[in-house]
This record gives sequence, structure tokens and C-alpha cells, in this order.
Amino acid sequence: MYYGDFWTKLSSFYKWYVLGLVSIGYILGELGHYLIGTTSKVTADDLHYGDKACMMNSSLHLTLAQLPLACENVNSSKDGSRDGGVMGDMTLGLASHNTPDRILIQQLFSLSCESLTLNETHYCEWGYNGLGIDYQVLAGPAFMAVFTVVGVILGVVADKFNRARVLSICTIVFVIAIILMGSVTEYWHLVLLRMILAAGESGCNPLATGILTDLFPEHQRALVLSIFNWGIYGGYGIAFPVGRYIPELNAWGLSWRLCYYGAGVIGVFIAILTFFTLKEPERTTIGEEGAGKAGDVESGKKMPQVTIWHVIVQPRIVLLCIAASIRHCGGMCFAYNADLYYRDYFPDVDLGWWLFAVTVGIGSVGVVAGGIISDKFVDKLGIRSRVLVLALSQLVATLPAFGSVVFGPLWAMITLAISYFFAEMWFGIVFAVLVEIVPLSVRSTTVGVFLFVMNNVGGNLPILVDPVSKAIGYREAIMIFYAGFYGISSILFFLTMFLMDAPTETSQAEPEHKANGMDNQAYTHDETSKNTRTLPTPNADSSRL
Repeated sequence: MYYGDFWTKLSSFYKWYVLGLVSIGYILGELGHYLIGTTSKVTADDLHYGDKACMMNSSLHLTLAQLPLACENVNSSKDGSRDGGVMGDMTLGLASHNTPDRILIQQLFSLSCESLTLNETHYCEWGYNGLGIDYQVLAGPAFMAVFTVVGVILGVVADKFNRARVLSICTIVFVIAIILMGSVTEYWHLVLLRMILAAGESGCNPLATGILTDLFPEHQRALVLSIFNWGIYGGYGIAFPVGRYIPELNAWGLSWRLCYYGAGVIGVFIAILTFFTLKEPERTTIGEEGAGKAGDVESGKKMPQVTIWHVIVQPRIVLLCIAASIRHCGGMCFAYNADLYYRDYFPDVDLGWWLFAVTVGIGSVGVVAGGIISDKFVDKLGIRSRVLVLALSQLVATLPAFGSVVFGPLWAMITLAISYFFAEMWFGIVFAVLVEIVPLSVRSTTVGVFLFVMNNVGGNLPILVDPVSKAIGYREAIMIFYAGFYGISSILFFLTMFLMDAPTETSQAEPEHKANGMDNQAYTHDETSKNTRTLPTPNADSSRL
């Protein structure tokens, strides 16, 4: 009796254990994904890819105010090699005018990076800066090309096979890829392994979303999915101190490679736990969807088969996907460029721990707050309230996002913290909305297709940062693709709200809906409106498969 009570109590915590396990796995996958952004400078210097530039020697611990001439104003090495960009554009623009500015620029071009000295000490160095089209391809398209395609495939697989087992295999795949990334010797090795990492990690979201949706009731859904999807920002935030400080230690002579080895070893442990302890939960149907099946049995009639095409062509899902894609682009642009941007503009200020605190600390609070607020509002105001929270949160985040790029180090971090709190509310709420407006039969497939579009747009658009930055400046390009896209997404989320169905009138049967699965009235209203007969009231037996 005692042991029976013990296991009963223990089993009640199982769903929270699953949430913790899949969230940690997602964090590790995203850490492997974003490490390239924080280690890119040392990785590029080792593997020789991307752009070269004149940079301040960080080992001298100087401030920008002490320098007679900033390193970035010189774009040639002592051997005469140059890096094109803003300096070249400035010279061309002044080619027809013998102005003091033109003379100054010509003098700067005559200097070499290694010739700049302070107290007879060379304070600049010429080398790979971690940027350039090679980096943007490595960070974005090389990863997203595989991530998006395999994600759709695994979404279909999740609707037909054991999701827990498939998720376990995916975890093993991306963990092995992370370990091997620490052993690469060529640029193309890194590209190939990032593709394998993407293939494994692509299954995390659609598979885990389906599992968590079946384990948790509606009133906890947005919070749970927000916690899980925080893995993106958790992995990204942890990448700042890991990618900045571990390579500097150069432990065992491994430099940046130790970052991948360490993350991979922890990942092996999580992969083992996922494989042996994660079980497939019972798949839950949604209130009226289950009632429809019961009614069909009684009447001897069959409802029309719902396909993925019927779901994804709905205007509300199309607009939701466009809005999410634009918002995702803003987030990915900052994620891929934040460390490099702050290193470039504030080379004398170490912001690694600040960025970690903001992204992990403030971001975590924002993620949880978004889930709680969304769950509270949806009980009273319906599905539209979730989308309203999305629109307002991104609108509030936009202005301080601009500040995080425009201001100096201190105010940049303060405004980034404010922006991050509101901005990170979005991801879990988006998927809470999505799973509430699609039927069970194509739930994971829809999530996979949604991620395919969102990641193709949001994950690949940041590649434009490189050509735009060379045309108008790096800071200006970040402002457009990061803060600007926050603002555009808030407008699109607001428009999406008007395409959502109005809140359904409450009834005596409503508590039974919510107790036994996901209340998906927003979707089933579309289906049942095509039928002239009235569906019977669902009961506890007909709300599950």
C-alpha cells in the first residue's frame, strides 16, 4: 500500500519531469546552434573563413578614448591587403571633390593596421573578424536549409509513429553532431556538421510540442509551451559566456573546441535519459472533435477528412505564420549578430555576462510572464486574447530594441533588458494559439509546416545583413532587421487577431471540455458550420481517442 501511494505520487510529477527533460535537451541543441555566433572570431581565425579587418588588440586592455585613431578606420594590413566596405564607399563618394574629408580618407588608406601605435605599442591587429558572407551562410542558410525540410518530415512522422522514440533518436543525432563540431579542421566540415545538427534538432519542437500538449491541460498550455520554447533563448543566452570566456582559457589547448565538447558530453547524458525514460502519452482529442466522431458512429455518416492543406490555407494561419516569420527574423538577426556587434562597437567593454544576464534572466521572466498572462486572458476572452498579448508585447518591445542598438554600453543593456522582457513573450504563445486552432489528426504536421515557413523566412533573411551593412553601415542594418522587424510583426499580429473566431458562449458542458483535452472550438467552429446537423454534447468518454 505504501509503495503504491509512493508511485502514485511520483507519477503525478512525471509530466513536469518530461517538461524539464525536453526543455534541457532543447537548450543544449540551441546552444550548439548559437555557439557559432559567439565563437565565430576565434573559429574563423582557426579555420580561415570570412572577412578580415583591423581590430583592437583586446589583450592590451585599452579604452577607445585612449586611442589616437580607431582601428576600424584603417582597412589594410602591412602587406597591402584590404577589406572593402564603408571606407571604399566613402572614397568613391568623394572622388570628384578634393575636400578635407577626402584627403583624410586617403591618408587613412595609406596607413596599415600594424603601423598604429600608442606609447610605441602596436594596439591594432589584422585578422579574421568572424563576419562576412561565409559566416552569414554558416549561421543561417546552412542550418536552416536542413532544419526546415527535415522538420516538416518529422512533423508528419510524429502524427503517425511513437513521438517519444523519434525524439530520442533526434536528440542522439544532434548531440553527436555537436561533439564532432569540436574536431573540425576545415570550413566545409563545420557546414556539414551544422546541417546534421539541424536535422536532429528539427524534431525537437514539433515532437515535444505534441507530447507536452497531451500531458498538460488547457489552462497550463501557454505557460508550459513558453517554458519549453524558452530553450531557444536559454541556449542562446548561455552561448555568450561559454563562447566568450571558455576559448580564452585555452584549456588543454582546445580553445573554442572545448565549448562543443563540453556541451556534447552533457548532451550524451540527456540523450540517454530521453531514450530510456520518455514515454509516449495518450493522444488527446479536442472537445467537439471527439463529439463529431461519436455523432458519426450514431448516425452512420462520416465527416469529411481534414487534411493539412485544409488547415494551412486558412487566412488566420497564413497571417499568423507571416507575422511569426517577421518576428523570428528580428530575433535571429540579433542572435546571430549581438556578440559580434557589441564586440565591434564596444571593443573595450566586456558585455559577455551582461548579455547572459539579460537573455537568460530577463528573457526567462518574460517567457513565463507571457505564458501566465496569455493563460489568464484566454479563460475570459477566448483565443483572440492570446493574439492581442502577442501584438502588444512586440509593440512595447520595439522602441527599447532600437535603444539597445543606438545607445552606449550601459543604456544599451538597460534598454535591451526592457525589450527582452516583452519580446520573449511571443514564442510559446504563438504555438499555444496554433495548437488550439488545428485538429489533433494534423497537429504535429501543422507545427512542422509552420516551423518550415517561419524558419525559412526568419532564419534566412538575416543573410541580408552583410550586403546591407556594407551599403549603409552595420549598426543601421541591425536596426532594420532587428528592431524594425519587431515593429512590423506587432502590426501583423494585431491584424491576425481579427481573423480569429469570437469567444464561444460558455455552457454547462464547457468544464468537461477543458478537463479532458484541448478546447479547440476555434477550429471546430469552422468545420461544424459546414454541417447542418447539431453535434451532440461531448462527454468524458468521447473526448479521447
